[in-house]
Amino acid sequence: MEKMVSKLVFKMTLLMFMFQLAEAAAPVAKFGCPDRCGDITIPYPFGTGKDCYKDEWFAVECNKTTNPPRAFISRIKMEVLNISVKTATATVKSPVISFNCTGRKDGGSLDLTGSPFVFSDFWNEFIAVGCDTPVLMSGIEPQVLGCVPTCGNQQSTNVWLQENNMCSGRNCCQASIPSLLQVFKPTLVSTNVDQGREACKLAVLVNRTWFASNISDPFALQSIDYVPANLGWVMNVNDSDISISCNTYYNESLKSECACWHGFEVNPYLELGCMVVGLVGVLFLLIGARWIYNCFQLKKKFFKRNGGLLLQQQLSSSDGSVQKTKIFSSNELEKATDYFNESRILGHGGQGTVYKGMLAAGTIVAVKKSKIVDEDKLEEFINEVVILSQISHRNVVRLLGCCLETDVPLLVYEFIPSGTLFQYLHEQNEDFTLSWELRLRIASEAAGAISYLHSTASIPIYHRDIKSTNILLDEKYRAKVSDFGTSRSVSIDQNHLTTKVQGTFGYLDPEYFRTSQLTEKSDVYSFGVVLVELLSGKKPIFLTHSLETMSLAEHFIKLMEDSRLFDIIDAQVKGDCSEEEAIVIANLAKRCLNLNGRNRPTMREVAMELEGILLSRNGINIQQIGEVDNSSRTISCSSFQSSIDLPLDCEPSTSSETW
Repeated sequence: MEKMVSKLVFKMTLLMFMFQLAEAAAPVAKFGCPDRCGDITIPYPFGTGKDCYKDEWFAVECNKTTNPPRAFISRIKMEVLNISVKTATATVKSPVISFNCTGRKDGGSLDLTGSPFVFSDFWNEFIAVGCDTPVLMSGIEPQVLGCVPTCGNQQSTNVWLQENNMCSGRNCCQASIPSLLQVFKPTLVSTNVDQGREACKLAVLVNRTWFASNISDPFALQSIDYVPANLGWVMNVNDSDISISCNTYYNESLKSECACWHGFEVNPYLELGCMVVGLVGVLFLLIGARWIYNCFQLKKKFFKRNGGLLLQQQLSSSDGSVQKTKIFSSNELEKATDYFNESRILGHGGQGTVYKGMLAAGTIVAVKKSKIVDEDKLEEFINEVVILSQISHRNVVRLLGCCLETDVPLLVYEFIPSGTLFQYLHEQNEDFTLSWELRLRIASEAAGAISYLHSTASIPIYHRDIKSTNILLDEKYRAKVSDFGTSRSVSIDQNHLTTKVQGTFGYLDPEYFRTSQLTEKSDVYSFGVVLVELLSGKKPIFLTHSLETMSLAEHFIKLMEDSRLFDIIDAQVKGDCSEEEAIVIANLAKRCLNLNGRNRPTMREVAMELEGILLSRNGINIQQIGEVDNSSRTISCSSFQSSIDLPLDCEPSTSSETW
């Protein structure tokens, strides 16, 4: 055995030596083309001369009038600081965008639409500097992404940054960006904070490593015009002018990249770029069997690292109630999803990507590929998989099982075919609209499901991300609560304190955001926003005719206080909605949106009240169902004609974990 190991070590050493020889002689640019602009290396597919680049998007202009010369990607007008074919990224200058800053121009944006370039979500971070003003990235669909820097003592920089020099939330906040982002246009959100003050606010897309290493005082960005950010690129690797050694592989952010086999440092885009001498090929054949064995061992390693042994132990020690959890093999799910083909993608979220798949038995499933798993919380993850798999409720998406043989765990859910509540409320569909009665039924079913999670399930579960995109509709338009990527199970009569607030802007409980104290009432607030969506047909964040960004929850509360409820009723259901039902639903939503969590109803109370409203349609007196505010009861149903300018909807951006 030791002799075999020694031979393998010798072969690998010889192979690495051959790699180094090949890399030393490998070209960077096309033959006869310059490979530098000043201090910057310009590798193919980029180039600085005619016929030196793959296509016009990769043309680089070298400005030799400066010392040293400066390189610019011609089509997108961005200055290049570095290009790496190994990571398939170009480091460029990203502008620091300011608002109300003395001596600086307000606003700005970056738009890569139509180009093969995207802002890398692996390398970049969204940073906002200011005080109590939410900063959003507009134009990201269909979610909202941003953060809120709270006010801090500007005389003490150590409260601004954490130990890793990333923003703590005081005067400086940060958020991860979605994958495949091509438009960066930060905007300020109108809040109740006094806007008369001329406080300087900054927003920037920046390489997170550079920020952590170079910025000790976030307000120092006021004196900086540009910071480094990373662009990734996508291209058709089957192009005839790309190296025959260029292999595609799946990448969560860029979908496909061109790269040589692991270990090569040469340019894979050039013809013969990844080819090595015949001896290397022979060595590859000799260690081929070993490579296959390593793949098998890697699956075992992932299975063990992802908690597979713990899950097997839980399954074997259970009394049979946990046997609903199935452990799928990676081969099963690869075949089911056509090897995670892009055409099988159902949607993207902050926690990962969801694919449609068909198992060997013909069952249609939804396979969720998570972005990352914290190894320190694997036991918690496995416990929650077991708990969620035991949930049996007709209005909760059922977890069928998981796969632990991959780098990150794969979760397998039942497939819900008819899309999300968000799509039916906010995307134009002339063939089908949600009637008032159907909206009431969906609200009642969703509330019943959440109430079940809070109080009826074996262990209470707080969802933490209740929103219309997480309420799916089956073929009969029955509600199915989904996406437990941020959910938490807690002991009875115990709250959950978290160091990282998670949720979606527009739905996030202000009390949870302020205190990081997670309770069942956090879900109640989010559900209140969904009720207002059903009532109004408007999105949680929308634009008025004056292009002012508004919070639907705040707008609704203001109209209720002004006795103008019917100004916000969705025009599609005005003729179908009775005055009493509208008032009862509005007052229920208002109680759910109370800023003090203790004053909100429980989800059980919400579910009972909504069920009562449905029963009232069969003759039960609606006055017995819910308490109606006197201020709202003075509203006449004849005042359905809106007396204010109706806001225009804007698309929310990608979520998931956006805070």
